[in-house]
Amino acid sequence: MAPVLTRDDPAADRYENRLLAILFLAFGFVFFDRQALAFLAPYMDDDFGLSNAQLGVLSGVLALTWALAGMCAGGLSDRLGRRKPILLAAVVLFSLFSSASGLMTGFLGLLAARALMGAAEGAVLPMAQALMVEASRESRRGLNMGLLQGSSAGLLGGIVAPVAVVWLADTFGWRTAFYVTIVPGLVIAAVIAKYVREHAPRARAAAGPVARVPVREVLRLRNVVICMLVAPCYLTWFVTMITFTPRYLTDEKGWGPGTMSAVMTCLGVAWVLWGFATPAVSDRIGRASLIGFTALAACCPLAVVHVDDPVLLGALMILTYTGLGCFTLFMATIPAETVPRAALATALGVIMGVGELAGGFLGPLVAGRASDIWGLDAAMFIAAGGAALVVALSFGLRETAPAVLRRRGEVA
Repeated sequence: MAPVLTRDDPAADRYENRLLAILFLAFGFVFFDRQALAFLAPYMDDDFGLSNAQLGVLSGVLALTWALAGMCAGGLSDRLGRRKPILLAAVVLFSLFSSASGLMTGFLGLLAARALMGAAEGAVLPMAQALMVEASRESRRGLNMGLLQGSSAGLLGGIVAPVAVVWLADTFGWRTAFYVTIVPGLVIAAVIAKYVREHAPRARAAAGPVARVPVREVLRLRNVVICMLVAPCYLTWFVTMITFTPRYLTDEKGWGPGTMSAVMTCLGVAWVLWGFATPAVSDRIGRASLIGFTALAACCPLAVVHVDDPVLLGALMILTYTGLGCFTLFMATIPAETVPRAALATALGVIMGVGELAGGFLGPLVAGRASDIWGLDAAMFIAAGGAALVVALSFGLRETAPAVLRRRGEVA
């Protein structure tokens, strides 16, 4: 089990909050960059004429390299016992590669830029969550990890990105929208270099002998196995939705870029709200709350298909786009409460990597091809199916929330 760190320490509390703010911005800008392509795709048609299948390939290749980088970075971090240098390098590199997308003049060049960007971004989440869990109070573990992974991506990737990216593309052209992404990334890298510590105060206070844990032992843990199965299903739901919903709204419903941007911003609002609300609720009532929140998430792509009023669709998206809060549970919090500390980054990297590889990479490829054959409705039904599979799998998870285990008398 991950260490239970409950000691009261004002300095440790201040560092916990500061670290949360820094990592919130770092991972938020990862998703700002990742989301940009979906919002810019309608503007790039004159230069690239992207088919649905090609758009799926561009999304998928980023997920592929993200997956491989996450698994490698997690294992390397646990072997070296270092998080900060890997995180710092990843933030600098993804900023450079994201801006490079604006330089490309053909599909293959854009594909290469997205692949390199994914390779850099894949290391960010395992490092950020490993640093965060070691700095967090037990009572705030789920909330902190939800804010870091869910709300940050929702605010910057789901709310700021559609507004800022569409405005930049309308005003200066789509290439400029890619160029400006380098600035916030480099600023955040400087802040990480100055303020993030390799070992949080609570991690040092709880530190004891740390024995290396073989990966095969981690993969025998029931919760880890189930989280590895959940991850590709949920990534299929997520990546398929963010890749094809903007095009669905413009091509199938005939809405203009402004209306599309406004509706997509509703996804961002939901992303922020549920990103912290879902894990915070799970801190109190248990990680099994994943089941109910995922059932709601399965309804979101169905609403995209069947609701034709933009205001009503936006409202329904806010109510049903609950999945990004669930991401924190199966990709970070449950594994962190299951595995030994020495294997934490490895477990996070493997779960994220398997999810991105099978769901983030293959999901949009299949959805893009299916959309070219049967129409974009197919992509939305594939997304709903991914969430439905998560509901079924989640019944096999063992409870890990400390508050719930104490109420049951399973821990002191």
